[in-house]
Amino acid sequence: MEGVSSAVALRRSSVLARHFSQIPTPSLISLEGLPCLHYVPPEANSGKPSFDVAVMRALMDGHHVDVRDKVFNLMRNNKNFHLKTVGDTTYLSPDYGETMSVQRQKTLERVLFMRDNGMFKGAVTKNTPEQFLLTSAIFECMALFDHSLSIKAGVHFHLWGGAVMFFGTKRHHDKWLKATEDISIRGCFSMTELGHGSNVRGIETVTTYDPASQEFIINTPCESAQKYWIGGAALHATHTIVFSQLHIGGKNEGVHAFICQIRDSNGQICPGIRIADCGHKIGLNGVDNGRVWFDNVRVPRENLLNSVADVTPEGRYESAIKDPDQRFGAFMAPLTTGRVIIAVAAVYQAKVALATAIRYAMSRRAFSMAPDQPEVLLLDYPSHQQRLLTLLAKTYAMSAASNKLKKIYASRTPADAKTIHVLSSGLKALLTWHNIRTCQECREACGGQGLKTENKVGQLKAEYDVQLTFEGDNNVLMQQVSKALLADFLSALKRKKPIKSVGLDYMNGPRPIIPAKFESALLRNSQFQVTLLQLRERDLLERLAVDVTERVSRGIPQAEAANQSYQLACRLGEAFAEKQVLEAHLETENQQTGSLKDVLGLLRSLYVLCVVDESPVFLRYGLLSSSQSQIIHQEVAALCGELRPHALPLVDSLGIPREMLGPIASDWVEYNSYKNVQA
Repeated sequence: MEGVSSAVALRRSSVLARHFSQIPTPSLISLEGLPCLHYVPPEANSGKPSFDVAVMRALMDGHHVDVRDKVFNLMRNNKNFHLKTVGDTTYLSPDYGETMSVQRQKTLERVLFMRDNGMFKGAVTKNTPEQFLLTSAIFECMALFDHSLSIKAGVHFHLWGGAVMFFGTKRHHDKWLKATEDISIRGCFSMTELGHGSNVRGIETVTTYDPASQEFIINTPCESAQKYWIGGAALHATHTIVFSQLHIGGKNEGVHAFICQIRDSNGQICPGIRIADCGHKIGLNGVDNGRVWFDNVRVPRENLLNSVADVTPEGRYESAIKDPDQRFGAFMAPLTTGRVIIAVAAVYQAKVALATAIRYAMSRRAFSMAPDQPEVLLLDYPSHQQRLLTLLAKTYAMSAASNKLKKIYASRTPADAKTIHVLSSGLKALLTWHNIRTCQECREACGGQGLKTENKVGQLKAEYDVQLTFEGDNNVLMQQVSKALLADFLSALKRKKPIKSVGLDYMNGPRPIIPAKFESALLRNSQFQVTLLQLRERDLLERLAVDVTERVSRGIPQAEAANQSYQLACRLGEAFAEKQVLEAHLETENQQTGSLKDVLGLLRSLYVLCVVDESPVFLRYGLLSSSQSQIIHQEVAALCGELRPHALPLVDSLGIPREMLGPIASDWVEYNSYKNVQA
């Protein structure tokens, strides 16, 4: 038995030895036959443009294309704007991983670099429509690079400088504007307080007047009155505009603005001023937001910005506007500049997110439809098209609206004040909401790559979330829009006169009747689309008027009645803004011909039908039937498919330099290769 067992064991050992001898060593394993992904650029997955990309870009930018390209080239040629170089591409972006202190210092250096290259020439010393548009173009380019850069410069030029320009008079202009433009002083804007933001009229800082010394005395009477979120105050600002209640002879004359120095030329905080840092934020960490307290700080009488009201050396309050409400309205009117600038910036950031996500979706593949078939491009999935191309259509339409708003504001007259207030309020809210929604959808559409800060789409959400409450909370702004529309409507009814309000002239005609049968040609008809959005706006305004009037009839005060009708009010504000966007897009489209006009028509139809498809108002109030709504829903999908061949040319027409997009918009395989890990 022992001999048999030994023989069996020997045979087994021999078999195992032969088996192991056939396994190659690791160094001999070949990978040559294994398939590897190779980057294929979006251009290889797109046909030739059917329209002139340069002409489309000029439409989207609206003005000063040459100046924008000059700004981009300045950034390309200065290392302070460079993030990383991979291959032939140097990416232009701040490093969001740097410490807050480093980000703040670099932001200041970039502002000064722009100054040294003449980018701010005329920004506050030349008050013309052309200069406003020129400065806007430059700031839009800075915002494409970094929100902190545009906000840091914007606080100094638009808020501080704008306040001196519009709230002040010649004595202020002569003393402060040239120094502002040269940045020999650094200004900030102290309006928001710990206890009051949107409600400027309620701020608690108090200023009194001392006739003996002819000085104003500014005081922070309580902790809730500390100035909060003041951009530039934490480190760099030397002067500020202080918004304060003005008490003269024991009477509160309301909110006024004063120039106050907060640091000396050596950067030391002035006596009577206390400053604290607001600390780290979810975004905008290149801006040094601070908190400011004033302990009986004295400023010369001449530091009152006196375009609306003044105080004589003896201490007598004077104003040509006797009504306090009208005076406050006149005082606040120039602040619409901020809403206009924010609305435009929001559209440009949506462009960055979409350009990055769509280019990635035209080079990234996932899953096969059948065995042995190539993986499908992300943008060839209908679901991916609906996620991104609907937002692209909206962005195009909103770009037209923001350009129109800018030009109305640039050429404004005093008679335009109400129109600009209503338009800027509605569009600021609509466009900033759109931007954040777009950034979120693009983040998700890019999968895990959307989480990387350097790919931008995720970081943009954090950087621009603040826009939703900058210059007024969006929900409050929408209610301001509806309040203005309601006042004009009720006034017209009371006087039995035709309504004259922003975009409401059509309500003097009969209520339109919507055809029962929907077909593609009808749904894509521009006049039908205008009618649909007018019908929604009209219905909501009439419902709001009935709702408020009924509440007032029960003894509820008018203001409280309007407050209780906030749901209708907010929906009306959205309806107004979305209709304004359509009208602006149509104005642009109707000036074009040929294939360019055709593509703009596709974008317009997709924009409108998305708005209708996503708004519950049409079904909630019976403006459309469920079957009509279903047809519109199907038409949205069809339009996305038709727009797919135009996706890349439309992205290229947005005019965003490739280096300013996330790296996944370019050769993401090369960018992530091991050899570039330490690059």
